[in-house]
This record gives sequence, C-alpha cells and structure tokens, in this order.
Amino acid sequence: MFKKLKASLGIGSAKVDTILQNPSLYQGEILQGNVHIKGGDVEQVIDAISLKLCTEMKVELENGHSYQTFVLETIKVNQPFTIHASEEKSLPFEFKLHDETPITQLNAQNNQSKVWLETTLDIDFAIDPSDRDFIEVKPLPAIANVITSIENAGFNLMKADVEKGFLQGGHFASQSGCYQEIEFRNSGFFSSKEIELSFILDGAVIHCLAEIDRSMSTRGDQYTSFSINRDASVSDISYQLDTLLRM
Repeated sequence: MFKKLKASLGIGSAKVDTILQNPSLYQGEILQGNVHIKGGDVEQVIDAISLKLCTEMKVELENGHSYQTFVLETIKVNQPFTIHASEEKSLPFEFKLHDETPITQLNAQNNQSKVWLETTLDIDFAIDPSDRDFIEVKPLPAIANVITSIENAGFNLMKADVEKGFLQGGHFASQSGCYQEIEFRNSGFFSSKEIELSFILDGAVIHCLAEIDRSMSTRGDQYTSFSINRDASVSDISYQLDTLLRM
C-alpha cells in the first residue's frame, strides 16, 4: 500500500524516456523514435502514451506580451496496458512533422524559435511522468535559398520567433494557429528597411508572406506574397524576390 501511495505522488512510479532516431529534419518529414518505459516499484496501468509536438509562441497582451506553449499536434502511441514493477517496454513510433512546424536552424542574431516533442504517460491516480526532447527543424532547400538571396542583397537576419495567430496571403492561409516570423534588416544612409517573412508549406508548394517597413517613409507598412515550388531554382527565387527587394 505504501509503495502505491508513493507511486501516486510520482515517487517510485514508472519512468518514460523517448529516443529520437532523427532529431534533425525538415518540415513535412517523418519523425521516428522509440518510447522507453520502465516500471516503478509497483504495477501500474498506462492508459495512454501521448506525443505532443510543441513550440513556444509569443502572445500580445494589452500591457506587453507573454510566451505560451502551443501544441501543433498530438499523437497517441498505444492502447492501455499494464507495466509491471521494474518491467521495461519499448514502443516505436513515427509521424509526419506538421507542415507549419517552425524552422529552428536559423543563423539569426536572436533566434527564439524552439520545437520539442513532449512525451507523457497517462496513469490513473498518479502524477503523469513526462519527457521533453528538442528537435532541430531545418529550412527546406528552397527556403534556405530565399534567406540566402535576401542576405546577399544586403540584409542581416536579425530575429526569428513564433507568434500567435493566423496568416492570410493573396491565395493562401495558415491553419495551425501560430506562425513564424523571420526578420531581416538593412541600414541605408538615409533610412533602414525591415522585411518580416513567413513561410507556409502546402504540400509541394511554399507560400511566402512578407511585411516591409521603411523608416522615414510615409507609405506605412507594405505587404506582398508569392509562392514557389519546393524544388524552385535559384533563378526562380530571384525572380520572385525582385519585387520584394525593390519595395
């Protein structure tokens, strides 16, 4: 009885450890791994194992902002089962990384974009054990070429973060409830220019929405959007960026 009481408080309870086979991958790729469970001091029923793909998003408030965890998607790994004392189990899993998963591998001066997988054991009458594993999300080659082209035009990659809300382009919209902003800035002699760029992966197409802000300009913020194929060439990308860079 005493052991069961301790297990309900998380002492001597089952433990979980998720091992990712490919912790560095692109948006839309298949994430693979194994959930390892080790039984505690007593037999326990595992009602479910949940895998949550998470990011941290910025939420604007009246008096500032806060940061909140946002769950992009949740995957259930198993049906209920019993784990005996000191027993060990390993359950494989795989799932497609959400298309709107933020890119984390960015060489920004201030990169606030984070993505992780949170694993939780659902145990009745107990503190649920959990495990957190960070994931490196690489930019698709076409997106990397867009970023490089903007930098080659004299802009510095200043900041990347994830914000709460939805994006609406000319012929596309985001779906998840959060979006990533990648901020570039250059410094001219008389004025500076900022470009805030967001990417939305939609199957074989990458949609791009850009906000342009010029200091000492009376035109206010300007917006433009364009789409490229995932296998877009450098010349295709340069053609699409021409208008953006001249705004």
